[in-house]
Amino acid sequence: MAREAMEYDVVIVGGGPAGLAAAIRLKQLAAERSHEVSVCLIEKGSEIGAHILSGAVIDPIGLNELIPDWKEKGAPIETHVTDDRFLWLTKGGALRFPNFALPRLMNNHGNYIVSLGDVCRWLGQQAEALGVEIYPGFAAAEVLYTEDGAVRGVATGDMGVGKDGKHKDAYTQGMELHAKYTLFAEGARGSLSKMLMDKYELRSGVDPQKFGIGIKELWQVDPAHFKKGLVVHTQGWPLSETGTQGGTFMYHYGENLVSIGLVVHLNYENPYLSPFDEFQRFKTHPEVAKFLQGGKRLAYGARAINEGGVQSVPKLTFPGGALIGCSAGFVNVPRIKGSHNAIKSGALAAESAFEALAAGKTGGDELIAYPVKLKASWVWKDLDKVRNVKPALKWGTLLGTLYGGFDMWCHDLGIRLPWTFRHHQADYETLRPASEFQPIAYPKPDGVLSFDKPSSVFLSSTNHEEDQPVHLRLRDPSIPIAVNLPLYAEPAQRYCPAGVYEVVTGDNGQQRFQINAQNCVHCKTCDIKDPAQNIDWSVPEGGGGPNYPNM
Repeated sequence: MAREAMEYDVVIVGGGPAGLAAAIRLKQLAAERSHEVSVCLIEKGSEIGAHILSGAVIDPIGLNELIPDWKEKGAPIETHVTDDRFLWLTKGGALRFPNFALPRLMNNHGNYIVSLGDVCRWLGQQAEALGVEIYPGFAAAEVLYTEDGAVRGVATGDMGVGKDGKHKDAYTQGMELHAKYTLFAEGARGSLSKMLMDKYELRSGVDPQKFGIGIKELWQVDPAHFKKGLVVHTQGWPLSETGTQGGTFMYHYGENLVSIGLVVHLNYENPYLSPFDEFQRFKTHPEVAKFLQGGKRLAYGARAINEGGVQSVPKLTFPGGALIGCSAGFVNVPRIKGSHNAIKSGALAAESAFEALAAGKTGGDELIAYPVKLKASWVWKDLDKVRNVKPALKWGTLLGTLYGGFDMWCHDLGIRLPWTFRHHQADYETLRPASEFQPIAYPKPDGVLSFDKPSSVFLSSTNHEEDQPVHLRLRDPSIPIAVNLPLYAEPAQRYCPAGVYEVVTGDNGQQRFQINAQNCVHCKTCDIKDPAQNIDWSVPEGGGGPNYPNM
């Protein structure tokens, strides 16, 4: 049976900062130039903002350009950064780097602490007011192509399919959304973006993308321990104990709210490492615990982050569409910021699409103006300034950080060093055999500062219809037990922050690989880190996954 189809000028996949900015900019240009453009945006989460997870300290530069009067329009952006601290942690102590010694690029003054999910909800309202059709709860499951191989749009997933693949009583067929141009704003490691990169060889000639996993909690703390506008970043313990790289953040905003999180670079070597447990351990540090004592944990989530920088940005266009935001990878890693670049990339792609439509183009061509505009913009300058910071960490956290500071200081002084360090390995290639390591004895959670995975997933409000096909697909079901278990002690049991993957021993003594797909918080770490590249993350039934209230 043929699927129902709807026609638009532009279809946007993903309701994050990039996708919403693109939608808004298209409608702004349509109004300014009296040239109607039909725009549809679909979001797999149950609502706009449901799957948005970020620190988040935002640089308002992108929003200032997109909606200059955002303050007057009531954007939920209120807490100015007032106190900026960078600490090096040892197991029981902390060394604070003086602010004057930090590169100006690292200065957070002039930025805001926000819930990025709430900002996206507000951007969604602005987009709808301009005439954008927004459909949350609809997951783009398939890319559609023309006979000559150009992107024609996307199809949403079927609803009401059982685990056995059979149609249930509530079965509803997915819909085709046809467009002259389709913009993919799925975030880091988007499932369709991954397919497009393969089909059109968009990663040819660029470095492998690098990733981190960010794990975050939202706390409401005792007012006596709250300092509105405080920003704290740390490196060192606990990751230093295993030679793993990453860092932490803690942001005070709103009414006694504290966002706290850990980012672990996914190029780590030790298969026994558990990013989730490292985060729980971090919160027990005296310099951190003093802020959380007497507080209440409100929410939990996790998400993969692009870290490759300018070296890893793929070709951005293909016939009929483009990659925007974190689908392409525009995060500034040392600044721990990406939303400003996501917004700008979406706006520039929108301008390129509008110009093509206004010129009478009928789609299927490449938006070649978009990468030209992007490379001439402050986005490219923002990424170029920090291009050597992440790869310098190959020398270790301390030495790499010191070099990164030197490189950024040179930029601050108007000196662009004439070299660019490369990324040589994908993150899945860096694990070493378990035989080279000892299992890590993580402390048991105390239920006060540290917690287990089940109670954490509960706070993410993650929900999937139980009777549906598993959206975490194994290319070869034998590999977890036959290969990954003996060689790497099956690391999926530990790198997943939601307890999705387990090795279970049956009554007969046989081991099997169990996938608890209902727990999945859509972080995509498994798709990135599995050493055999045997796991493909795909979209579940629309509306499934986490429901972050104000993350």
